[in-house]
Amino acid sequence: YWLKVLEGRRRHGMRVLVVERDPMYSRASTVLSAGGIRQQFSLRENIQMSRFSASFLRNINEYLGVPNEPPIDIQFRPGGYLFLASPQNAAAHEATVQLQRDEGAQVTLLSPTQLKKKFPWMNTEDVAVASYGLEDEGWFDPWTLLNAFRRKATSLGVQSCSGEVRAFVTSTNYMMSSAPPSARIKYVHVHMPDSLEYQPVACAIVVNAAGAWAGKLLEAEGLPRGLCRPPLPIQPRKRYVFTWHCPNGPGLSCPFLIDTSGAYFRPDGTAGNYLGGMSPPEEEEPDPSDLSVDHNYFQEQIWPRLARRVPAFESLRVRGSWAGYYDYNTFDQNGVLGPHPRLENLFSAAGFSGHGLQHAPAAGRALAELVVRGRYETLDLRRLGWDRLLDGEPLQEHGMV
Repeated sequence: YWLKVLEGRRRHGMRVLVVERDPMYSRASTVLSAGGIRQQFSLRENIQMSRFSASFLRNINEYLGVPNEPPIDIQFRPGGYLFLASPQNAAAHEATVQLQRDEGAQVTLLSPTQLKKKFPWMNTEDVAVASYGLEDEGWFDPWTLLNAFRRKATSLGVQSCSGEVRAFVTSTNYMMSSAPPSARIKYVHVHMPDSLEYQPVACAIVVNAAGAWAGKLLEAEGLPRGLCRPPLPIQPRKRYVFTWHCPNGPGLSCPFLIDTSGAYFRPDGTAGNYLGGMSPPEEEEPDPSDLSVDHNYFQEQIWPRLARRVPAFESLRVRGSWAGYYDYNTFDQNGVLGPHPRLENLFSAAGFSGHGLQHAPAAGRALAELVVRGRYETLDLRRLGWDRLLDGEPLQEHGMV
């Protein structure tokens, strides 16, 4: 979408092809997410991307509206995010809120007394301070946003195909040198469904936006191993989302709450329905080979934390569950955005580790600026590039959920 928008009047000067191996998006992180957007991050770049994405979603029909089609309604619910901080994390949390305010985010701090007054259904024991987003935070329908991008991109001339990239042909395939300093991708080999053949696609630019499989994609046949160092440290990590019913729960005043324990929940529609989950510790990561759900994880790990924070949840009734993937950056849990250091025409946009959906409008615009104009113009996201991987200097985000 952004490539065609930034192309301007040269509407058909750039041919853009999207290769999607899962055209029904049955395993896509987007549609399996909790659909939240927040301003409360600890990294300046993440806050700035959230600020733009919130504006984008607020004015979505100006961006993604298609003539003669109904207006887009992403069903945004401005419930705000509520982060609870323990005594040992209170000072760092307050400093992070100051950074958010410096970037223009409307975030307020609440004492335990203020928290109890505003949300009387909550047990505030062990909470030293809380931060609450006053605007541009909440949740929406991810499927609607995905399809709005697809329809608009198609209307601008973007082509798509159902297939899987399994191999590359680079300039080194034609060179005698055994250790070239760099290379260019000449062709992408796309394996089509129900076919034994590859379809070669000539390309000037390749964007790796393969989400949880972005790291594995750079291990494909044809890419010189010596030029793919360091490897892209992105792996699929399975995350569960559970839904439950609790008629005497927090009700419509409930925000998107992030507990001190790491558990989270938010309302799911009306009539006492909620959804939530929790990321496991590193040593207890579930097997990501499929999207099966471990129901004991809710019973043993999540429910006790929910019931401790919201006593009414002691009598909740589980309604359903699903699993989705984080495109997890094992290096520092932040997106890797920008040009590859040795594959000259390869760009990446992946590794956002659970906040990719909400940052997609901003990240897409930024990467398109690099491709079309050769530089970032609206947000300076250079720190999210590959240099930090080469230098071994993580760019840590402390507001992970």
